[in-house]
Amino acid sequence: MNNRDLTASKVPAVTLGFWIIKILATTLGETGGDTVTMTWMNFDYLTGTAIFLPILAVLVGWQIAAKKFHPFLYWATIVASTTVGTMLADFADRSLGIGYSGGSALLLFLVLASLAAWYWSEGTVSVDTVSKPRVEVFYWATITFSQTLGTALGDWTADTSGLGYLGGATLFLGALIIVAAAYYLTRISRVGLFWAAFILTRPLGATVGDFLDKPLDHGGLDLSRPVASAVLAVFIIACVLLIPQRPGMHPAANRL
Repeated sequence: MNNRDLTASKVPAVTLGFWIIKILATTLGETGGDTVTMTWMNFDYLTGTAIFLPILAVLVGWQIAAKKFHPFLYWATIVASTTVGTMLADFADRSLGIGYSGGSALLLFLVLASLAAWYWSEGTVSVDTVSKPRVEVFYWATITFSQTLGTALGDWTADTSGLGYLGGATLFLGALIIVAAAYYLTRISRVGLFWAAFILTRPLGATVGDFLDKPLDHGGLDLSRPVASAVLAVFIIACVLLIPQRPGMHPAANRL
């Protein structure tokens, strides 16, 4: 296959570096979202969402308007989506009173509905095809729903199930290892495994983020949320600068 048979997507190639930055970004989304809604706004999840949702919309619009993959723009949009996801999940779980189980079930439905609509429209849900505006809308909608689901699922695992933050993080890390093993040892759909891993990184980041900033009597380290968020942001910037960033190059006719 020569270069004429390939097309560049507007999202990064899925490498080990991609997953490292993704987990850091989801952890930042948790601590950053908690900083805004809990530390600065006294648990006002709706106002926090109202502030950050337009920021996410602007970044998604910028990402769609871009002609090619831009690493910092892409990862800024990911961080914005996971921060909004934290706020939306907390609003649904706590302010609306549907609880972690109800929030997780609702958000799982939204993720599956988004993927189904994407597949119905394009015949695939592969990130290899994210190069057209319509596909990008499906991509970012699915990502935002999955980030929100991950927050609710992480909270449910840590609190409702009684595993705690470290127990929850261990559970999701183990699940990711199983997905990685399935990638290398089986013929299970690579697209399905990607989305499974993508969704699982969010509750992993949520439980790690909660472990960092929640009070000691709740099983956390009680670190300053703003400081933890700033440190994570610096790590992400360093990773984007130091880890090679390139767009995915894939067969133009790739299908699930």
